[in-house]
Amino acid sequence: MTHRSQTPDAAPDCYHCGSRVPPDAPWSISLDESRHPLCCPGCEAVAHAIVDGGLASYYRFRTELPERPNDRQAARVDTWAVFDDPGLQARFVHPDGDDGAVYATLAVDGITCAACAWLIEHRLNALAGVATSAVNLTHHRLRVSWDPERVALSRILAEMAAIGYPAQPWEPDAAQQRLQHEERMNVRRLIVAAVGMMQVMMFSIPIYVAGPDEISADFLALFHWLSFALATPVVLFSAQPFFRNALRDLQTRMLGMDVTVSLAIGGAYLASGYAVIAGHGDVYFDSVAMFTFFLLFGRYVEARARRRSGHSGNALSGALPLSATRLTESGEERILPASELAAGDRVLVKPGHGVPADGVIESGESSLDESMLTGEYLPVTRGVGDGVTGGSQNIESPLTVRVTHAGADARVAGIIDLTDRAFASRPRVAQLAARMAHHFVLQVLLVTVGVAVAWWFINPDRMLWVTLSVLVVTCPCALALATPTALTAGHGRLHRRGVLITRADALETLSQLDRVIFDKTGTLTSGEMSLVETRLIGAPDGALDAARARSVAAALEAQSEHPIARAFRPFREARIIADEVLSRPGQGLEGRIDDRCWRLGRPEFAAPECPPALPGEGQWLLLAEEGQPRAWFALHDRLREDARETVEALKARGLAVELLSGDTASAVADMARRLDIDNWQASATPEDKLARLQTLQNSGERVAMVGDGINDVPVLAGADVAIAMNGATDLARTRADAVLLSPRLGRIVDAVETSRATGRIIRQNLVWALVYNVSALPLAAMGFVPPWLAAIGMSASSLVVVGNALRLNRDAPSRQAGHDAARLVNA
Repeated sequence: MTHRSQTPDAAPDCYHCGSRVPPDAPWSISLDESRHPLCCPGCEAVAHAIVDGGLASYYRFRTELPERPNDRQAARVDTWAVFDDPGLQARFVHPDGDDGAVYATLAVDGITCAACAWLIEHRLNALAGVATSAVNLTHHRLRVSWDPERVALSRILAEMAAIGYPAQPWEPDAAQQRLQHEERMNVRRLIVAAVGMMQVMMFSIPIYVAGPDEISADFLALFHWLSFALATPVVLFSAQPFFRNALRDLQTRMLGMDVTVSLAIGGAYLASGYAVIAGHGDVYFDSVAMFTFFLLFGRYVEARARRRSGHSGNALSGALPLSATRLTESGEERILPASELAAGDRVLVKPGHGVPADGVIESGESSLDESMLTGEYLPVTRGVGDGVTGGSQNIESPLTVRVTHAGADARVAGIIDLTDRAFASRPRVAQLAARMAHHFVLQVLLVTVGVAVAWWFINPDRMLWVTLSVLVVTCPCALALATPTALTAGHGRLHRRGVLITRADALETLSQLDRVIFDKTGTLTSGEMSLVETRLIGAPDGALDAARARSVAAALEAQSEHPIARAFRPFREARIIADEVLSRPGQGLEGRIDDRCWRLGRPEFAAPECPPALPGEGQWLLLAEEGQPRAWFALHDRLREDARETVEALKARGLAVELLSGDTASAVADMARRLDIDNWQASATPEDKLARLQTLQNSGERVAMVGDGINDVPVLAGADVAIAMNGATDLARTRADAVLLSPRLGRIVDAVETSRATGRIIRQNLVWALVYNVSALPLAAMGFVPPWLAAIGMSASSLVVVGNALRLNRDAPSRQAGHDAARLVNA
């Protein structure tokens, strides 16, 4: 079981999630005649649900620690009841057999290892009415089948949330489904071509080694007929895309490489088939199968890259809540899918719930977390008459909101439309490549026609095979593999270093970058607020030291769901308890500790009669006792430990570094100063960021954008290379060209280094392919290269390209790994 080691003086780790346990914490779980400490009520609830359900073996067999439970995702019936709506279920619940059972595929959060899958399956299979459940560890999906007459879907989802694995329906869009079908067909074609090539080569090698004269006529005819039979499915099934694309190119008069490929495959197959049937002539079925396999392999790599960049069916549902509480004219509450809301509806947004649509507050006042939309981690106070944006989170008090824009009209949908327009500005490179391919193929066809005419007069009997040799030699197999094989090797190298490339040409663009733009919150910072300084003021006779001040503040924040409360959680002491805690939206907290009134928040709220001035820039909270100031707390979003090192490394490689953030000017200026970034912009909206990006691109720069939130999606889509952090929203990850699988920013430097190495490999491969074609074409045109030798030469050139690309797999330890090892040795 995975669990962090302890030193005698270290605080214990939470038995469930591995976080540090606060001193004197009362939460624990009994297991194996031992009592194990827990860090919070959320972990305690999940741990007891697991153990009480008879699934304690999860803790013995797990290999990774789970994510910390989200206290907001409580397994309440009214939270999940919306999923029992028949209209909503019609979108993702499907019949499963003739016995009335149904099934659904769910996207599950929090899965880290096989023990998680075991826990989920055993928990659900124990429910009466659940037929089967199976977890897909690779894609973090769950397929569950149940009897709707015995158990409701809301009960299944509530059980999932109770054990710490909240789930929602997984709905791939039509485009992604088509890409998945295309990938399955590509795999089948590749398998058929591989099997056919191996079997045909088995019958061809004896002929090449011994010579046709050394083999009896009966065996020679048998080998030829068997090769004919094996090559036929390769040509008719595996090579079908080449013929289809060639026909399309001819119809559009935009010749592509598939035209020469189809002529070579079709011509060699028909001529070899005629030779077998007629009983005389040369047979080259092995060349046909080999040629088809190598070309399909390159196409398969490209198809995989395209599929990974497809849109996620859950992108919009990750931004807006799936359910909403609509108020009727009589004031009654009705839970319904958020997609059914319309302008003019009144909705109730409870604390801890998301705002389901854009609207205006009619009653109530509360703090809203809009970080997913604006990038600012500090909540904002909204009251009657203020507008709210769909996707933001209500923190403290219930709100009644009149819907103004819902569904496709909401601001989130507008951001997605802006993203689609940014994507639409990219096809110039593809059009240029198509024009280049058109001219290349046209020249090859003209050369082939010239060779055929010349040999008609020289030796008509050899015309066909010489012409086929020219087509095979000039077939762009090495050219087709030069880029995708190098990209595949580069992708694998980066994946081992914690970077996932999701677009085929992202590596090439990375090697040509001029500038890297960073978002601030969640990118250069960890996205989690922390307490960085405690400054005592006016404490009489030293009665209040820094440690007790932090404990008092932690006690006040213990009952709050405000993001600031997370900064004080490590300083919680079980013996210090605050009573009569009241939350003042946008102001702070008030409570009683040891019969004394304490306040924590803005200076004018904590000490209204004598509010002191802020001690400096940034976010400061004042702790006051009976109206008298006692301590200042400085809160900051923690800078990632390798942020400065990454910025310096990028500059050392000739790249300009810029900071674009929606945060306040003081916070952004302080961050830029600490990281030595000269170019920065604060309070930037998604439109401002995209405009800045387009200005840089219009000046001729190639720009990479690094971000993590929905507010970064438009600029991520418009960037030459978009890089999403490991904790980015689903929508940001679907729009990114590269996703960091670890929280280390240094992986971006690894990506730049690997991309440049990949670019060198690609150039070497292209030079080799060009040299091979230029050298082999004259020899084939003069009749010195028979088709079988042309196919072998083509295959050999392809193997050279593949072997050169595989040099990228000789992966040296990453720069960050070396630093980690050095720190371990020094420790």
